[in-house]
Amino acid sequence: CFQISCQGATSITTFAVFLCDKIAPALHQAVYEKTALAIARDMKGKIPDFNGNRSSLEVCILRYLAQEENFENFKSYLNCPQDFLQSYIERHVEMYCLDANRRLEKFLDDSLTRLYESIQSAVFESTNVVKDRKDRNDKISLWLDEFCSALGEVLNLPRRDLKGIEHQEITDIEFLNNAMTEALAPLKDHLKAEFASASLSSFERQPHTILAEQFAGCWEKCPFCGAVCTNTMPNHDGDHQLVFHRPQVLTGYRWHKTDNLVIDICSSSVASDCTFRIGEDTWIPFKRYRDAGPPYSTWNIPSDPSMQAYWKWFVSHFRTELEKRYNGKFHGKGEIPASWQRITKQEALDELQK
Repeated sequence: CFQISCQGATSITTFAVFLCDKIAPALHQAVYEKTALAIARDMKGKIPDFNGNRSSLEVCILRYLAQEENFENFKSYLNCPQDFLQSYIERHVEMYCLDANRRLEKFLDDSLTRLYESIQSAVFESTNVVKDRKDRNDKISLWLDEFCSALGEVLNLPRRDLKGIEHQEITDIEFLNNAMTEALAPLKDHLKAEFASASLSSFERQPHTILAEQFAGCWEKCPFCGAVCTNTMPNHDGDHQLVFHRPQVLTGYRWHKTDNLVIDICSSSVASDCTFRIGEDTWIPFKRYRDAGPPYSTWNIPSDPSMQAYWKWFVSHFRTELEKRYNGKFHGKGEIPASWQRITKQEALDELQK
């Protein structure tokens, strides 16, 4: 237990130093928590990619992928859209925070300034409440009650951790104000020095994780084409659905007993007389796809022949890579229409933006 043997000014200084040692880790934690939230909020407001909902972010990702024209990136995106979205956000957070302006340091400084002011005003308010209480001998205990409750919103400083110093015979409460101000100053300087070399790994809860949570939703993929359900609720009620299905080659579909890759989309297949196979030899008509049980039965795929120009451009542009990846050919039933091959990247991107 913490005991103060000497009296007067020394005991108050020792009390202040002990209390600041308790405040230090709580302040450190609060600065990084507040900063992570502030960065996520700032980017959601200022970076166009993150202004809207997940569908609009999806468009930004598709635009980025087309501009990069890197098949490996497309592969990562098609394999695991959720991971790709995470890393896309993470990369943007890094560029935003660690650019030439070192925004990260500014964000940390702002959080520290605000929290530091809160601590100072809690010291001041507690002293004001307690200094005129003639009826109480345990002024320090009362001061600590006030101080912890004033900081409750801002810092995690449990009152029970300060039991060891609550019985101090400190009468000059006014002097405590000055002692605390002096003991707090090194805390601030120490943190400011740390910020100069801070990186995003300094955060327990990453800003990009907080930002990605704003774009949560269902991540179920269409069993035919792999496009992601557009419902904004994870574990939502009702069927999975989406507006635009994609050519089924994107999940490796080939026409039975041929090397012909399938360029049809699910929403036109469900209106056709075609069948698909599940397991070794069970064939189901596309029109009755729900009879195949889950995951097929959990999807609502209305009949609609319209396909985005984007995927027509993609299939034409990466023809060779797709043939190699899925061990098939775009010929026979999988012949790529001449009209697809005429679509420019710019046309594909323009249609996405609509």
